[in-house]
Amino acid sequence: MAEPMRHAILGAGGVGGLIGSCLAHAGASVTLVVRPQTIAEYPKQLSLESPFGNVTVDVSVGPEVPPVDVLWITVKATQIDSALAALKNSDAVRGIVPLLNGVDHIAVLRRKYGADRVIPATIAVETERVSPGHILHRSPFARLSVLSAGRAVLGSTVDQLQQIGFTCRFIDDEPTLMWGKLVFLAPFALSTTAANKTVGEILADPEWRSLGEACVREACAVAVAEGAKVDPEAILSGVKAMPASMRSSMLKDVEKHNAPELDAIAGPILRGARRHGIEVPATKKLVAAVEQRAGYVESRLA
Repeated sequence: MAEPMRHAILGAGGVGGLIGSCLAHAGASVTLVVRPQTIAEYPKQLSLESPFGNVTVDVSVGPEVPPVDVLWITVKATQIDSALAALKNSDAVRGIVPLLNGVDHIAVLRRKYGADRVIPATIAVETERVSPGHILHRSPFARLSVLSAGRAVLGSTVDQLQQIGFTCRFIDDEPTLMWGKLVFLAPFALSTTAANKTVGEILADPEWRSLGEACVREACAVAVAEGAKVDPEAILSGVKAMPASMRSSMLKDVEKHNAPELDAIAGPILRGARRHGIEVPATKKLVAAVEQRAGYVESRLA
């Protein structure tokens, strides 16, 4: 019998907790990597409430990334620099799978750890950590997309997640993989946060709906210029099919007075628009509204 895969989760929040609890439930070895000063508050169990089923599983907890087959990086984009201090021996990690919002982090991680080790991936889900070790998976779906080059490392793991209830796919084209999420996420996050509304409330409000739809089209125009294959009509159809009660993590961050991931989520669109000479007035208007709600005196993305 093959040895169980060894996984480490750097960022034991909603996404990391969901991944960790599902993999541990499937029989994998899972270590949560947390800040040394918070180890005492972390139970050596994860409890997950999910449409896929409620589970409580045993995990290890430590301050550094141990030798593992896969390291999942699931921190906020605003926290990545400090979080990576826990990765002291990257040579003992076979594959690094970042599930951060945005696109720019892939190049950063490749420069630090090598192109062969970093496996680009994205996840679409609504989940949150309600207390240490307690994860609430709110959306009826969890969609994981992985660059096809990572199949050798993640093939069996993807199979396990699919058996649990995830929708998983391998994608050959990296720009399409990374921008395919961003053109969906950015308009959803920016509009729900700017308006302080759920996606259902956005769609029911003609003014906010029009602004969000314009943001989708602008994001897609930039994505295509960056080499991605995206269809704005398909993105808009996907937004309309979302559960009406869904709220973005950016909105939740602003409500908690945490810094929103504006640079990671809106930054690539604004910078790409400047590179390619594309006008993005709706995106700029939404960014300004989010910055106002977050209490920024000056634009962080000027």
